[in-house]
Amino acid sequence: MISRRFFLASTGALIFLRHASAQPAKVWRIGYLASGIPEDPAYLEGFKDELRRFGYVDGQNVQIEYRNAGGRMEALPALAEELVRLNVDVIVTPTTPTSRAAKAATSSIPIVFTIVSDPIGSGLVTNFPHPGGNVTGMTDMGVDLIAKQLNLLKELVPHLKRVGVVGYPVDKVWDGVWREAPAAARQLRIKVVPVLIRTPNDFDTAFAGLNRRVQALLVAPQFFFSVHRQKIIELAASSRLPATHELRNFPDEGALMSYGPDYGAIVRKAARHVDKILRGAKPADLPVEQPTEYELVINLKTAKALGLTVPQSMLARANALIR
Repeated sequence: MISRRFFLASTGALIFLRHASAQPAKVWRIGYLASGIPEDPAYLEGFKDELRRFGYVDGQNVQIEYRNAGGRMEALPALAEELVRLNVDVIVTPTTPTSRAAKAATSSIPIVFTIVSDPIGSGLVTNFPHPGGNVTGMTDMGVDLIAKQLNLLKELVPHLKRVGVVGYPVDKVWDGVWREAPAAARQLRIKVVPVLIRTPNDFDTAFAGLNRRVQALLVAPQFFFSVHRQKIIELAASSRLPATHELRNFPDEGALMSYGPDYGAIVRKAARHVDKILRGAKPADLPVEQPTEYELVINLKTAKALGLTVPQSMLARANALIR
């Protein structure tokens, strides 16, 4: 015979289970603050694809609040504050300016950056193993690639003596670039010349007569130049200056060469960090991760147009050759 106490307990348990099963599943809210570089849509899709591997489907159990500054840095603070007011669970930031804007807007909501060249120099984290605070993510180590990119230019242009380093000084990444470039240049017995672009109106003036002062260009790894990528490609071509970049999109669209990390892999790793945070991990305990895969891409048509012969050793090392 079933006791009254057992009956009441069983009934209560059934009511609790029915109530629990009727509760809607948790819908996570992820803020995605983009700067407006042309690569943003591809980065976002790669991020969402990797999230799906962890069981997060946009529009089902996760809602992505997407904000894009359209290349206007002055719009970033307001967009970051908007995401904070929405009380999202985590904010993903694909560039240094978006990361700095998000950090300025909140000290409590977790932030995961994805493509930041100098996280320590930019003031985002104190160190890589233990970033501290509410910010962590993936660095592309863009500043640390300056020496490698100069070496590649020297290999491609053996008589190289002077290289123009195209930089956007409004972005703090430039400080790290200009710290690294002269030291790397001394090792190669070449000189570097700063070519500073502060606004889109500066391009034509900065490139006027530049080929009389330098023999090649290194474009700093800054989001500003991705926004104005076609302008730089056209000016380098008309000046007949070999140029190297970090993003492979540049040689894909006509530039000579790029050397940098696999950005698809970086974005996928960022999704893994987001998954860990949604499961309870703290950003302060998640180390900043560095790239493990790099790509050398050479546009052979552009090399031919510039009268350059690409050494066989470089052809063998290239991950992609554009013919």
